[in-house]
Amino acid sequence: MAGLEPLYAWARPAISRPQDALVCGIHWELIRHGYRCLGAGDQPGPDERKSELLPAGWEANKEVYTLRYKSMDDAYELLLKAIMVEDSMILNVMDRRSQKVADVTLAVADYINSEHLDDFHKVYKNTEELRTRISSGIIAPLGPPAGKARKEPESREDVPWDENPLQLPPRQPMGARAPHRPSPLSPFAVGGEDLDPFGGRSGGMIVDPLRSGIPHPGIDPSSGIPGRLPPGAVPPGARFDPFGPIGVGRSGPDPDHLPPPGYDDMFM
Repeated sequence: MAGLEPLYAWARPAISRPQDALVCGIHWELIRHGYRCLGAGDQPGPDERKSELLPAGWEANKEVYTLRYKSMDDAYELLLKAIMVEDSMILNVMDRRSQKVADVTLAVADYINSEHLDDFHKVYKNTEELRTRISSGIIAPLGPPAGKARKEPESREDVPWDENPLQLPPRQPMGARAPHRPSPLSPFAVGGEDLDPFGGRSGGMIVDPLRSGIPHPGIDPSSGIPGRLPPGAVPPGARFDPFGPIGVGRSGPDPDHLPPPGYDDMFM
């Protein structure tokens, strides 16, 4: 219970009974969970401030300890009453804003060595169990302060823009690396561009050898294809689906000249 030792040394002159030491430990657990003590008693006093220390007069009544706390984010204001019933301490805690109430009963002898009140290293026992009882019996039912229990949502800044096909890509500053695009030769890229209305992907259903990733030097459809297209028939930079072999002087037979053998065989 890191931090409890200096608190216990500070409060030691006021600790004369085992229940005093237990209240000191309970107080520190509330501090650990984001609460600060406002004072003793049911009603607020003048010039109260949040403090990690126990207030003056906290141990005046050995049968009923009354302390008030407020969370660091001011969302919770607790009224704690520790009532001694024979050898047990009944903790009754109420959040004054939500009116929620939590109760825990602790056997003092289970957590305090009454014969070692002068020795911090021996006075407490079963500290992990005590912490668990306070956390599950008081902190959790009333709602932990925001700074302790509420987890910040994960940021979406690092999510690639192209996960959303309807989201426009961000502007790239000069010298910045362009977002990753799938390889045009990847078999899984086929059809990707047709699914993206903004044209941010590659791999449409139209076969475009000029953008297949294989270089074809000297081919410019906008300048025309001799014997097939006149100059200007294809706008500059347009995606072009050729209807015949590209280039001149291509050797070999025309693959569309004759049907393959047995083309009308239904079992082929």
